[in-house]
Amino acid sequence: MMTGHWLLRRTQTAAGRTWTRAPEAVEWLKEWYADNPPAVREDGRPTCFGVDAKAAHAIEALARGKDVAWVYWTATGSLTASTVVACPNRHHPGIPCPLPPTEHEEANDVA
Repeated sequence: MMTGHWLLRRTQTAAGRTWTRAPEAVEWLKEWYADNPPAVREDGRPTCFGVDAKAAHAIEALARGKDVAWVYWTATGSLTASTVVACPNRHHPGIPCPLPPTEHEEANDVA
């Protein structure tokens, strides 16, 4: 399943997890990251890019209608994944947004 297909899961859509601006969605990703910190190598070096680099990339990708997925191993040894699906979606332009932005919000935002 492609991440953009999540837009078809209308019954799983919640206003609390629907954003109309990329920075709001990225704040949620950053909170998830803070609550689930990545593992650190035995030599102390990080196992993935830092949150600032990940956030900058996420804002750029979402603005272009691309989905963002952060998947990494946590400090507790679990694999964690958090994904934001862009809507309208660049790769699935025919799938409508499950909770479309109101008329006063920008048309090229994130859901």
